[in-house]
Amino acid sequence: MNIVVVNSSGTMNSVISIVFSLALFFSVTFAFTILGELQQRIQIPSIKQISKIFDSQKFGDKRICVITGTSSGLGKETAKHLLKTGRWHVVGACRDLAKMATVAEEEEFDMKNFTPMELDLASFKSVRKFVEDLKEFKAEKPLDRFVCNAGVYQPTLDYAKYTEDDIEQQLQINYLSHFLMCSLLMPEMKGAQDPRMIMVGSVTGNDNTVGGGGVYPVADLRELEGLELGAKKPVEMIDGFKFNGAKAYKDTKLCLMMLSNELHEKYHRQTGIAFSSIYPGCLADSPLFREKRPWFRKYFPVFMKYITGGYVGQEEAGKRLFQVIVDPRCSKSGVYWSWNGGPRIGRGFDSLKNDGQIIGAGGAGGDWDSIYENDQSDKVRDMDKARKLFDLSSKITGADWPLAKQPKSPCPTLVVISAVTSLLDKKELFEKATAKPKTMREALSLA
Repeated sequence: MNIVVVNSSGTMNSVISIVFSLALFFSVTFAFTILGELQQRIQIPSIKQISKIFDSQKFGDKRICVITGTSSGLGKETAKHLLKTGRWHVVGACRDLAKMATVAEEEEFDMKNFTPMELDLASFKSVRKFVEDLKEFKAEKPLDRFVCNAGVYQPTLDYAKYTEDDIEQQLQINYLSHFLMCSLLMPEMKGAQDPRMIMVGSVTGNDNTVGGGGVYPVADLRELEGLELGAKKPVEMIDGFKFNGAKAYKDTKLCLMMLSNELHEKYHRQTGIAFSSIYPGCLADSPLFREKRPWFRKYFPVFMKYITGGYVGQEEAGKRLFQVIVDPRCSKSGVYWSWNGGPRIGRGFDSLKNDGQIIGAGGAGGDWDSIYENDQSDKVRDMDKARKLFDLSSKITGADWPLAKQPKSPCPTLVVISAVTSLLDKKELFEKATAKPKTMREALSLA
């Protein structure tokens, strides 16, 4: 008889191991099934959604406006008006943060809604760093407004000063760096409601008026010879001519106004961004004229206020730029905004009775409803030169712009016909490439 010895404990352990493994398998499977159903029902937030939650906590329902040059003059006054509404978070792009901190304290800026950020417009590197810092700061929150305000005026210089990029200072600070910023910030406006880019222009760049065409030197880009040469030292002017400080400033304002029109033509319908320029009036006592001679700084505001009527105080000019930022009427693109249309009245001794409140185009006075769409000169409206200016400026700054496309109808027929046309074109090209010549003449033409 054969005796079989069975190890009962070993068999039992094997059975228990198998049962445990099966139980674990079914438990894990069940758990993943439950988690999958819960994820579909609960919708676990993505990183982008979490970022939006933090953005809403940081900004609330406030919209974001970037203004260059908020430590003085027009930029400072505009920021003050925006902050008083409690509806905006203003990013003040400025070169001197210490000065900005002092100004913000003196003017009692609401620092919960004001963020100063360093920007040196005399450096393309600084421009790019500012944009990266802004992106990190605002995260997924879209940019609602960008105001190209900062500028430098060097009318008394008899020689050109250059930036770290070897470009004449007024050209880079007033125009080229703002041009680069527009290209970098335009994608950040995606998703914004009623986005706007605003260029602070000047009557001096618009030569169809006395202020622009009747005061030497007159803005004139000629054929952009200086930009064609790359705008690098020793190039002194946009037109390639000898340096003239006053004309260099006026030329940059002309460029900004032309840029506004070109961006409108290329990108308004595609992006929904309203591109416009403004002339808030002559800020005769602003820091813009700090490089003029002392006698000029003393008497020029008096002359503009009581004789010409072109004077506008900084506080009033700030209200005007503020209006273009917030007024629903100013969502219109391709416009050059000005105030107080019509002939000026109340000159001479009559102006003394009203403290210089002379009514008329460009001067002080008027209210919210005195805004109007001003005419632009032939130079500003020269679209052929504007396109050339755009291309040369892109090359100099390294600006990368999206392909300009016009909106298309969503009609399915267009999609089908377009696809069929493309297919037939490819078929014809293939047949031409593989066809054998039937005659000697065809063979010679193919050779």
